[in-house]
Amino acid sequence: MRLLFVGDVVGRPGRNMLEARLPKLRQKYKPQVTIVNGENAASGKGITEKIYKNILGFGAQVVTLGNHTWARNEIFSFINDETNIIRPLNYPPGAPGRGQTSLNVNGLELVVINAMGRTFMEAIDCPFQALDKAVEEAKKRTPFVFVDFHGEATSEKQAMGWFLDGRASAVIGTHTHVQTADERILPGGTAFLTDVGMTGPYDGILGVDRDVVLKKFQTSLPAKFEVAKGRSQLNAAFMEFDDKTGKARKIERILINDDHPFDV
Repeated sequence: MRLLFVGDVVGRPGRNMLEARLPKLRQKYKPQVTIVNGENAASGKGITEKIYKNILGFGAQVVTLGNHTWARNEIFSFINDETNIIRPLNYPPGAPGRGQTSLNVNGLELVVINAMGRTFMEAIDCPFQALDKAVEEAKKRTPFVFVDFHGEATSEKQAMGWFLDGRASAVIGTHTHVQTADERILPGGTAFLTDVGMTGPYDGILGVDRDVVLKKFQTSLPAKFEVAKGRSQLNAAFMEFDDKTGKARKIERILINDDHPFDV
C-alpha cells in the first residue's frame, strides 16, 4: 500500500500550493491513499465545508484536523455528516465528529486516526490511552493503521512513535509547521516522522506574516496574526506498507519550495 500525507495546509497560499502540486505528486509517487491535514486551511485557522470539499477535489481521501478544529462555527454544521474528515480522537466524549475513519484500498482496509498531544496544548483526554484502545480495536480487523499525531512537543510525538511501534503502520507528527529530518522506520515496522511540516507561505513565520510576529516578539503586545503572502512551500511524506503485514517498507520526506524545486 502506498500513502501520501501532506502537512498542515495554511490559508489560501497552502490551498493554492496543494491544488497546483498534488496532481504532480500523485503522478510521481502513485499513492493509493492521500491524506491532508487541513486544520489551518481557512485563513490560517480552522476549516470550512467548502474548503474541505475542495481538498477532496484536489485528490485527498481523508482530511485530518487538530487544535483549531473548532475555530470556525461552520464546522458544527457538517462534521457529523462527513466520514472523510476527522478531528482528534481524544477530545472528551460528546465532541462532534469522529476521531478515525476507515477506507477500502483495493480490498485492504486502512484505518486513519487523528489524535492530539497535551504538552503545551489544551487539556484534553490522554492521547496514549485513547490511541492504545483505538489501535488495538483497529488491529482486530486490519494491519493498516495510520496515525496523524498533532502535538507541540517533539518529545511527546517521539514517545507516541515508540508507544505505537509495531502496532501502527505509521505515526506522523503535525502542528509545529517545521518539517523535521528524522524520518525512519522504527524496529517494529512503524514509519515515523516527528513533524511533516506545513503547506503554505514560505517567507512567513510558521505561515504567519513575519512582520506581525517580529513586532509581537519585540513588544510583547497583542497582535492579530495574518497569513503571510509571497512564495509558498509544500511539505509531505510518502510511505509504502507491506500488503500482508501492514509494516512500513519505506518513508520519504517531501519538501518543495524555491530552494528545493520539485521535478516529476
